[in-house]
Amino acid sequence: MTDGKALEAQLKKRISERLREADRIEDKDLYRLIDDELYELSGRDYISLNLKMHLREALFNSFRRLDLLQELLDDKDVTEIMINGPDDIFVERRGRIERLERSFESRERLEDIIQQIVSRINRVVNTSNPIADAMLRQDGSRVHIVLPPIALNGPIVTIRKFPEHISMQRLIKTGSITKEAAEFLGMLVRAGYNIFISGGTASGKSTFLNALCEFIPEDERIITIEDTAELQITNVKNIVRLETRSKNSEGEGEISMSMLIKAALRMRPDRIIVGEVRGAEAADMLTAQNTGHDGALSTGHANSTEDMISRFESMVLMGLDIPIEAIRSRIASAIDIFVHLSRLPDGSRRVMEISEMRGYEEGRIRIKRLYGFDMEKKRLIRLSELKRTEKLRLRGAGAEAGLPPI
Repeated sequence: MTDGKALEAQLKKRISERLREADRIEDKDLYRLIDDELYELSGRDYISLNLKMHLREALFNSFRRLDLLQELLDDKDVTEIMINGPDDIFVERRGRIERLERSFESRERLEDIIQQIVSRINRVVNTSNPIADAMLRQDGSRVHIVLPPIALNGPIVTIRKFPEHISMQRLIKTGSITKEAAEFLGMLVRAGYNIFISGGTASGKSTFLNALCEFIPEDERIITIEDTAELQITNVKNIVRLETRSKNSEGEGEISMSMLIKAALRMRPDRIIVGEVRGAEAADMLTAQNTGHDGALSTGHANSTEDMISRFESMVLMGLDIPIEAIRSRIASAIDIFVHLSRLPDGSRRVMEISEMRGYEEGRIRIKRLYGFDMEKKRLIRLSELKRTEKLRLRGAGAEAGLPPI
């Protein structure tokens, strides 16, 4: 017998029966029980060493961890997991999406795993509340869940794996940004410029934001605000990390981005970092930046810098009932620099442009592109000099300020 799936099902049934007869056992005892069953089975049928090792881990994951999902989480080459019901599983490996030939044993088993995930962080997802965001406690990976009846083809789970910290040095080596542009942005971070990072889905916004945080002076007090905590800021000791909270099953207890931004203003921050701006909280963020809180960093979803500005206007309108001219003026006053990222067809993630806010004139926001991506040379090139604003001079943020080595 060499059918791995059939063997796994057979062994799982036998082990389940033995576990029902025993008291709660430790992990080492479960491994011993699995090994005993494998030894007994291999005495009757030939099982290769590779299959034995696979079955050993698969069975342990099934009883103690997240079953098939655990194997994908442990695979360092997998960056995203897309489960479209129990039988359709897709993963992203090295920028390419592929379909797995494996599946969960049943829809009920997938639903059990979903409940394991959300219960560990005190979230609720059910038919009455079928959409939820969560995170994996073991590594912080982002999880988005949609259940029937909203999802027509079964429980849907999308997992963006929590990346290892990727430094600016590594982004330079992989060609995501040039050394010159990285040093330029580092200078602006130190100077306290308000920088907004935009990009499409999976373009590397959070990764780039995390890398930019390396340039924050270590003696500053930082408040981070995220839907799901992902930032890994290690160079600053005085840091407060805040995370939103969804409503409970009674529709109460929600802690929104807007609430956290307002709370952060009372914590004496030197900088406020908002992981991703998606809605009405954009108005609160602009208010904070226009009232003396410089050095803000944040991200947003858009297809270009111009598209990000347009989306910003729409998001602010969700939180403020004021004329569009006033909103544009606030945006122009609050944000100094836009950085736009894209994911190219080959799967690489690149900084496509760096633009400076030039102000609000004649009914429109004006920006000037400082760096742009050359598609032929496949690299970011410098287009113009930065406008020497008063802020830059007063902060002393030139090359003489002593940038960290890259």
